Amino acid sequence: MIILGIDPGSRITGFGVIAIDGRQCQYVASGCIRIKTETLSERLLEIYQGVTEIITTYHPDQGAIEQIFMHTNPGSALKLGQARGVAIVAMANASLSVGEYSARQVKQSVVGYGAADKTQVQHMVKTLLKLPKTPQADAADALAIALCHYHTQQSLVHMGDATKTVHRRLR
Repeated sequence: MIILGIDPGSRITGFGVIAIDGRQCQYVASGCIRIKTETLSERLLEIYQGVTEIITTYHPDQGAIEQIFMHTNPGSALKLGQARGVAIVAMANASLSVGEYSARQVKQSVVGYGAADKTQVQHMVKTLLKLPKTPQADAADALAIALCHYHTQQSLVHMGDATKTVHRRLR
């Protein structure tokens, strides 16, 4: 299974791709879509095209994206929401199921502490994926989102197995 994680932004959108082999997570790729245009419509198109190109290159089976957190600036929150929506549409257009996770969930999953800072996330991503160097912050966040998605999926599988066991015992 290959998972694409997206850390949306209207100027920089991070991406991270991991492959799952059994229970092992392996690094595939990561980076940033750096937006060069000024108008909002052109920026959104660049994000859509960038995510589509990543999907075409790496053929992920599932996608994951960070949920919006409340900004103090409503205009920034709206732009972030639009960037996020465009990335979701690109993944949906490729028939990927998309998991959505709060920043706190991602940090809790990867670092073990929901209020971890960016450097802690970068360090844990580097450690968990056995990377030779620390990834750029937006790319590390995207890899953390992909790892969170994998951990969540694994938890759901284990919960399903436990439920089946309980039901068998009750019969």
